[in-house]
Amino acid sequence: VPGLPAIRAAGQGGLMDLALHPDFAANRLLYFSYSKPSEDGTKGATAVARGRFENDRLTGVQDIFVAEVWSEGRGHYGSRLAFDGKGYLHITLGDRQVPPTGNLEAHPAQDLTNHFGTTIRLHDDGRVPADNPFVSRAGALPQIWTYGHRNGQGLAIDPASGDVWYTEHGPQGGDELNMLQAGKNYGWPVVG
Repeated sequence: VPGLPAIRAAGQGGLMDLALHPDFAANRLLYFSYSKPSEDGTKGATAVARGRFENDRLTGVQDIFVAEVWSEGRGHYGSRLAFDGKGYLHITLGDRQVPPTGNLEAHPAQDLTNHFGTTIRLHDDGRVPADNPFVSRAGALPQIWTYGHRNGQGLAIDPASGDVWYTEHGPQGGDELNMLQAGKNYGWPVVG
């Protein structure tokens, strides 16, 4: 498709979600998440790009976020997009199917130095908000809003309260519906 970047269309990867900028009628900005291939095509990461949609064409496409999650895994990209009432973009990122084995407290979804199993909160141009919960923590990635997730497949903002609602599938049942709170650990894969 003209205007789109290279997309790793394999397994659960591909073009994954779309969101319109809150002021789309005026600025025509369209956001989309996709599985971005590594340079050699063997790995992928969730990326979010934006472009201007005018005259039935998408122009000026550029990545505003690429997850620090390069993996050969074929699934659990996350990728849901939602703008809140203050204009912040929220993004879900999956655990990329890293098995829940061994020392579960060392699982990548419990590690703030990567984006595995997190939700992200950004300004509409990809900048990190100064009040994100891990901005000042040494070694933590500042884009992270929440962590300890498996694979977020639902994301919605309550327009009245501003609450951010998130759903994820459990490994064999045990699906979750969570109201996200900044900085909170949602426990995957550590239970207890």
